[in-house]
Amino acid sequence: MLKVFNTLTRQKEVFTPITSGIVNMYVCGPTVYNYIHIGNARSAIAFDTIRRYFEYKGYHVNYVSNFTDVDDKMIKAAKAANTTVPAIAEKYINAFMEDTNALNIEPATKHPRATENIKDIIAFVQALVAKGYAYEAEGDVYYRARKFKDYGKLSHQNIDDLEVGASQHTDPEEVARKEDPIDFALWKGAKGDEISWDSPWGKGRPGWHIECSVMATKYLGNNFDIHGGGQDLTFPHHENEIAQSEAKTGEKFANYWLHNGFVTVGDDNEKMSKSLGNFVMVHDLLKKEDPQVLRFFMATTQYRRPIQYTQANLEDANNNLKHLQTAFNNLHYRLDDAEEGNDPKTEQEIRQIEADFIDAMDDDFNVQNGIAEVYELAKLANVYAERPVVFKDSIAFILKTLTELVNIFGIKLKAETLNDDGVESLIQERIDARKNRDFARSDEIRAQLKAQGIILEDTPQGTRWHRES
Repeated sequence: MLKVFNTLTRQKEVFTPITSGIVNMYVCGPTVYNYIHIGNARSAIAFDTIRRYFEYKGYHVNYVSNFTDVDDKMIKAAKAANTTVPAIAEKYINAFMEDTNALNIEPATKHPRATENIKDIIAFVQALVAKGYAYEAEGDVYYRARKFKDYGKLSHQNIDDLEVGASQHTDPEEVARKEDPIDFALWKGAKGDEISWDSPWGKGRPGWHIECSVMATKYLGNNFDIHGGGQDLTFPHHENEIAQSEAKTGEKFANYWLHNGFVTVGDDNEKMSKSLGNFVMVHDLLKKEDPQVLRFFMATTQYRRPIQYTQANLEDANNNLKHLQTAFNNLHYRLDDAEEGNDPKTEQEIRQIEADFIDAMDDDFNVQNGIAEVYELAKLANVYAERPVVFKDSIAFILKTLTELVNIFGIKLKAETLNDDGVESLIQERIDARKNRDFARSDEIRAQLKAQGIILEDTPQGTRWHRES
């Protein structure tokens, strides 16, 4: 029975989809004024892993994730580059798709853009004005937050406390236009030659929050299953989405709210910040790190927990991924001498490991306990590969199960065939492992090579190898 932690209720709840067998999920995407950073990647990987687990469980997932392709940051970036907002958007949307593809993140079912939905956004705002939830002020349109009786229910904050915060962080000229400091913009009047669209309130553009309300309800319906995003979006972004959407439709917006944790950088657990000089762009990172290792590193931390990005943690992920690949290789090589038939006892052990994996993942996508079961499966694969007699059907069953489980983490295992350079590379890795007293890795490499028919001989003059005749 799958349970998820719902930010709205602050407790784990049994997941029950609105439509049996279907999951409708909306996840906030990036504002495309620059390359994505590892915080963006963490969110994309976390929800891709959740999506993959739903699909593994047999659900059809309608996954919508937007691009914010017009806002203040976009306008500023376009001016700095002496180009247009659409040109900036196109450049960084393409970069996003390139980077997420490298990380084996499945494309969303739909990737809508704010600028593609301007008519729908205007109609949505008009409906809120007509209901008295919004008002026009000097070309802007604001939402009356205090009119929505449940405002603050997602972030569990008192509206009077929010008013104090709003007064301290809002431009004085904008506060002067508002009826209440806590009110937020649905539509922003154009300034000068800024990118804009015609509207009943004059030329302008959407506010940030309104676009997600419009696109979520347009593509998934007024009420859908899951809304996800980074923890930092809980307030004000998601709080405002609820207020806008439920005021307009009169229906519950999303049934479950899932939020992923932050990424900290370095051994001191510093929050990523441009001012601290620790802002890590995925586009740059992928030039020096294996995308699969980065994916594995982030996918194997439970989505609500923070991730500490360090080189040491990345190296741990690399080593763990190597262990899985080695287990896959060791077993795959035994297909050549395997006998026909199967081993019922071994296959029952595999089924139990998979059942334990499901139990772990059903507990709010607990990937850390889940991956521990995958490591147990890899251990079993290694032990089975060492048996004098193995059976083809059982090998196929183990390989299929291992492939399916690691696929949930976005990892692809494939059989490797080593050439002489590959053998030499592994031998050097084994030598280094022995120097570092990592005898487990040393033994693992020896077993991997042996499974391929490569015999190692440790001599006073160094390690020699030959292929079995």
